[in-house]
Amino acid sequence: MQYKIFWCKVNKYYTDEWLNSAYLRDKEGIFVASCVVTDQAKRKWIKFVKDISKELEYNEKIFISWCWAFKRWDAQDDFFEIYPDLEYLKWKIEILGEKPEELKVQIVDSKEEKKATAYKKNILNEKLKNLPQIYTKKFLLIQWGCDSFCTFCLTVKKRGWHYYRDKDDIVEEILEFEVSGWKEVVLTGINLSAWWLSDTNQVWKSRFAELLEYILEKTTIPRIRISSMWPEFIDDKCLELFKNTRIYPHFHYSVQSGSSEILKSMHRHYDGKYMRDLLIKTKNLKREDGVEVSIWADLIVGFPWENEENFMDTYNLVADWLITKIHAFPFSAHNLWESVPAWIFPNQINDKVKKERMWELEAIWDKIRDEFIDRNIWKTFEVLIESVKEENWKTKWKWWTQNYIEADESTFEITDWNIKRNEIVKGILK
Repeated sequence: MQYKIFWCKVNKYYTDEWLNSAYLRDKEGIFVASCVVTDQAKRKWIKFVKDISKELEYNEKIFISWCWAFKRWDAQDDFFEIYPDLEYLKWKIEILGEKPEELKVQIVDSKEEKKATAYKKNILNEKLKNLPQIYTKKFLLIQWGCDSFCTFCLTVKKRGWHYYRDKDDIVEEILEFEVSGWKEVVLTGINLSAWWLSDTNQVWKSRFAELLEYILEKTTIPRIRISSMWPEFIDDKCLELFKNTRIYPHFHYSVQSGSSEILKSMHRHYDGKYMRDLLIKTKNLKREDGVEVSIWADLIVGFPWENEENFMDTYNLVADWLITKIHAFPFSAHNLWESVPAWIFPNQINDKVKKERMWELEAIWDKIRDEFIDRNIWKTFEVLIESVKEENWKTKWKWWTQNYIEADESTFEITDWNIKRNEIVKGILK
């Protein structure tokens, strides 16, 4: 089964589940994990589906899952009404739900409990062995959904209400992955730093640090990464845990804006001062291994009412060296079949201004990213080898440093050249 994943790390988690499912095991075609974060994102996967349909054999189908297919996490019968551009492919497209049917083992009585538990673990271990490992890392879902309804967000309408996994369930999945010889997990979710809260509006009551402590105590997996975090749930205790060398020094904050006025209009739970203070504390974090932390940030430009002063509040978060990489997007009103609350706000920003502000952010970011990489050259890092291939009688590979600098055979010097995928090696960035 071929596959194509668009963006979200949650998509990556469930893509693994689907590709290993009994339902798709004997099917032929391609699995597509879609995205609706912006109108541009929608256009990209729709174009991909149209293009790939021309390359598939008659008996091969296109299996589509994720955001576009759901309203409150249920697969929709009205898909082709929402996306009429794909109706001509109705005979070739199959809409899948959120995830495949979960494996269930029925325990008959207490005498059979141990036997049934062992049977379940054997099946799960076998499942893991068969899993088509798309990456050397394991994307591990710890939380799902959101209750915050930010005014720019369509995803929340698709993903449903917030819930979270029990910490023992999370640890069990990590242990299963670890026992099979893999070395890195990436904790992910829609609003993962709200783990264990009754809803995602319970700000500044985070228990996310408690989960990290539990994972460190109950597992020995050497590399733990955290994907995108909402900043209002990150407290000093959580930051302190990032000093542990098993938790990698990479922060990805859903910042969105540096302006208090714009953040309020977005229905975020923090203001510009809180965001700046958190970025400063994060930047100044001193690690036990001496590795400089990297800080990535999601930013939106051109949100309704954003004037030049508001934009400069965002720009200065980058210009003041508080962010090492940005994921910037022009505000999308989602006019393509669906919409978000902010699309009806007055004072919409025209596309020309949005593009100009994007160019300004990208220009300053390029310089700062180069400076960040330069500061890390000739320093020693550990890397997990993600791919190895022979090309023109040369061995090529790629990997990431602890602080998420991409490296390969041309930019990373190692002493042991007999490398394999999924090995951790030390070397010097050059």
